[in-house]
Amino acid sequence: MLLTKLYAIGAGDLSLMGVATGLLAGLSYALFIFGFKYAAPHGSPSAVLSIAFTVLVIVLLVPADLSQTLSVVSAPQLPLFVALGILGAGLSFLLYVMGIRHAAPAMASMVAMVEPVTATLFGVAVLGESLEMIQMLGMGIILFTVTALSVTSR
Repeated sequence: MLLTKLYAIGAGDLSLMGVATGLLAGLSYALFIFGFKYAAPHGSPSAVLSIAFTVLVIVLLVPADLSQTLSVVSAPQLPLFVALGILGAGLSFLLYVMGIRHAAPAMASMVAMVEPVTATLFGVAVLGESLEMIQMLGMGIILFTVTALSVTSR
């Protein structure tokens, strides 16, 4: 809440669709974590990644505008799309699947809580974003909580 400045949003800025999609995103994330945890022992990381990628493509192609989707192939930014896909999705999923074999689901979900912190630090370091003190406090709370949970779960 502190990291994203959720406290600064008024009740008029919330919508039922926003709340519903937020809850569905959390549910999808939990499904992702536990699904990969249980799929990793049954196949190679590349097979699990290929199946997940195929499902993602099918789910995203259904509502997509096909002409805009195909225009990416001739766009001058195609190398950036490819790099983002390989580094941002492919490599990270591959490392995730390889690592999840050695972690309990509870530990994996705790480590996943650090993702907003790393995304925020990426924004600060690479994109030149700035943080207010309250946002740094929120990051500290997340890091402290994840560390405390991981120490006590051992």
